[in-house]
Amino acid sequence: MSAHEGYKPLQNFLDKFPKISGNTVNGLGEKEERRPSPFFWHPHDRQTHGELQTEVIDYHRQSAEMRKYFSSTPPGGRGPKPIEQSGVQVEKSANDWSALIKQFALDNESDLVGITSMQPMYVYEGYTLDDPWVIIIAVAMNHDELNQAPASFENPTAGAVVAKEYNRASRASRELANFILKQGYYAKAWPGPYASALSMMPAAIAAGIGQLGKHGSLINKTYGSSIRLAAVTTNIPLIADSQEDFGSEDFCLNCQICTKACPPGAISNDKQTVRGVDKWYVDFDKCIPYFGETLACRICIARCPWSKPGTGPRLSEKMLKRRDRLTKTS
Repeated sequence: MSAHEGYKPLQNFLDKFPKISGNTVNGLGEKEERRPSPFFWHPHDRQTHGELQTEVIDYHRQSAEMRKYFSSTPPGGRGPKPIEQSGVQVEKSANDWSALIKQFALDNESDLVGITSMQPMYVYEGYTLDDPWVIIIAVAMNHDELNQAPASFENPTAGAVVAKEYNRASRASRELANFILKQGYYAKAWPGPYASALSMMPAAIAAGIGQLGKHGSLINKTYGSSIRLAAVTTNIPLIADSQEDFGSEDFCLNCQICTKACPPGAISNDKQTVRGVDKWYVDFDKCIPYFGETLACRICIARCPWSKPGTGPRLSEKMLKRRDRLTKTS
């Protein structure tokens, strides 16, 4: 029996669904490319699923552990407030600034850093971003804690580790933004999980942080899907990183681990067209009730073979060798 057979969502979540499907809002089946619509983690007045979001958050806050880490003053904090931008710009080359910013980020709680130029598709509809550069920060989650998913009120560990690392990513992004402001350039931090103008996922892919997995989350070559993101947008001179192809796409085409492990059956074996692009897509309407009742679930990213520590580089080598062999024999 697959994990999703017999699963029934809690009625309190179903009662808060609006008439419009979340998949419709996300652009499932649309043939034309467009920017993403504000959704779920956006402010209530800018999205369609605000009542459902409130129901999920209130349910999670019944857990003292989740309240502690998702509070405005969690252990370790969420990082400093923005400082005033210096009136004197420090002059360095784009290469030097890129290296310096990456080192600063890595020295201040980041595990991965990537840079990409701003693109229209990184900005949600109804918002404007004029900053030319996006710096993506990723922090790794403790896999032993994450692998205790799904979380529950009795054992909220897998939900709490997600919250803890969002807070770390927030601190890292805000420290980096303030560092750039000191140099006389504009910078704004974009911590998660709450969303605003910036859609981080496509920017992270372009910045070389990872590739999109079948489970709808990023897969990083080293950490798999055990990462959380934050970002900084800025006008400081930078050099863009390149998108990295390390073979996870080849792997996802044949792997069914997350598909079979998903209790509500929200993960498809096939790519689907979303806002004009064929991509992996997770059914929101099926996913979010289980996400709600399990304090942020995370089964799919925890069970992903790439997430097991030390596995990713070996899988990458295997996939790329296999691809090379198939190319030579075709």
